[in-house]
Amino acid sequence: MDKATLVTELDSDGAAGGGGSGSFSSLRAYGRALAQTPRRLAHRGCAATAPAEEMNRVRARSGPRMARALRWPDLVGLGLGGMVGAGVFVTTGRATRMYAGPGVVVSYAIAGLCALLSAFCYTEFAVDMPVAGGAFSYLRVTFGEFAAFLTGANLIMEYVFSNAAVARSFTAYLGTAVGVDAPSKWRIVVPGLPEGFNEVDLVAVVVILLISVCICYSTKESSVVNMALTAVHVIFILFIIVMGFVHGDARNLTHPADPSHPGGFFPHGAGGVFNGAAMVYLSYIGYDAVSTMAEEVERPARDIPAGVSGSVVVVTALYCLMAASMSMLLPYDAIDPEAPFSGAFKGREGMGWVSNVIGAGASLGILTSLMVAMLGQARYLCVIGRSGVMPAWLARVHPRTATPVNASAFLGLFTAALALFTELDVLLNLVSIGTLFVFYMVANAVVYRRYVGDSDGGDGQRRDRAWPVLAFILAFSLIALSFTLLWQFAPRGGAKAGLLAGCAAAAVATVAAFQELVPQARAPELWGVPGMPWVPAASVFLNVFLLGSLDRPSYIRFGFFSAVAVLVYVLYSVHASYDAKESGALDGAGGAKVLDDGCKV
Repeated sequence: MDKATLVTELDSDGAAGGGGSGSFSSLRAYGRALAQTPRRLAHRGCAATAPAEEMNRVRARSGPRMARALRWPDLVGLGLGGMVGAGVFVTTGRATRMYAGPGVVVSYAIAGLCALLSAFCYTEFAVDMPVAGGAFSYLRVTFGEFAAFLTGANLIMEYVFSNAAVARSFTAYLGTAVGVDAPSKWRIVVPGLPEGFNEVDLVAVVVILLISVCICYSTKESSVVNMALTAVHVIFILFIIVMGFVHGDARNLTHPADPSHPGGFFPHGAGGVFNGAAMVYLSYIGYDAVSTMAEEVERPARDIPAGVSGSVVVVTALYCLMAASMSMLLPYDAIDPEAPFSGAFKGREGMGWVSNVIGAGASLGILTSLMVAMLGQARYLCVIGRSGVMPAWLARVHPRTATPVNASAFLGLFTAALALFTELDVLLNLVSIGTLFVFYMVANAVVYRRYVGDSDGGDGQRRDRAWPVLAFILAFSLIALSFTLLWQFAPRGGAKAGLLAGCAAAAVATVAAFQELVPQARAPELWGVPGMPWVPAASVFLNVFLLGSLDRPSYIRFGFFSAVAVLVYVLYSVHASYDAKESGALDGAGGAKVLDDGCKV
């Protein structure tokens, strides 16, 4: 059987699983399906797919394959573009003024280490399973369909809302670059519409549509455009760093503007540094989108580790230098938390033009972060379509461009519609709580897969191995949560320090006992997280700690999005998935596999 014949058969299976028959053939059929919802949830909710099935039969439902044209420099560029956005120009000032002082340099180093630990967890999955689904695919082969759908759907919704907000902010930063009050000059006020929905931003819409066209046309060309924009943006950042060191004063690193405020490099102690790290970590969000490009990487075992980890290391160095230069320009208590870099130069004679340069650099950062985010979200949606829980047409890959055109166009139009009217209350320095939750889940999934093994269709031994691993995950997460709650709410004093030390000791003892008592069930063939299980456990601990630093509105937004995702899964996705399974569209056993000729080790 040749590839074309196999793809045709798989496409017909995909249509059956996409909701065109079975549970959705009539109202009566749908009513019967709803009556069977509890049984179907039990059958499909925890169903995990085998990695080989995810990489072959499931991937073949997209039709033509995505082109493997990316190498590690492309991934480093995409990682830089996704992380070094406009957010760093806001988070640095707030973390410095409110928490860390000049010690924000150390805060960035700590946040960079946390990001690197999470990047290691993503990399092991991406090398072993070079598919476009990113965290959705990783969770689907470990914790099952429902956990994957909940996290993937929440992540896509957060992407769309955040991208719409970031696109609207492009208008403001572009105005700063050219010296124009852009929001009032370039937005059209529509009388009669409610406040917050009455300013039409055509610039934001044009930006989103242009990026959508670019990512639909070619991933390689999108990477080239991103590389060019990112290179110019990095030059802007280096310019800011140099200006800070040339015009700054080392005394500002230890002396506040107001003598009554605490002084020194760590004015608020270790607590301020760690709280600052929790805030600036938001500037690292974006590297996870690189893992969704794994299906388009030429040599996954070589390029993905270098691309993902390399981009995190480079960004950490840039952020530390930016923080140091800003701390030298002004005392920490005189920094403008909303516009730290441009504000530092506005008060200097003859230096106002630097603010325009910073606005231009931030504008480029918005473009690159938007492009990488939209590339990643389209691939998430594409693979969700492949899995049978969403319409199969979302999974289609165009035969000429070798990109997921349907998913890219759908999300581009949806995001543009939101950005046109809606003044979204999503600040650039606020992380998507859904993203941090996914980081937490992926770190746990690495541990689970190493110690339990892959799904093979109902192995009883695998089920027996799962219980001690799940017990460890639950116990360690509770210890991390206890530490976080004590850190946030316990009053200062010796009792707090003792309790925190006790939690830390319990965490170390739990990991050591797990490592000693539970043997690993599998070893990665090409690349694995070093120091198992210590590295993913540290990632879990740090992500729980960072989740505890988020504000109440973030949790409300996460709860609302999660409730919507659960409702969609119960009313549609579990039935579509059940139909696809019954029709054989999701069965890997007995089906021919399509080898990926373009993938090299």
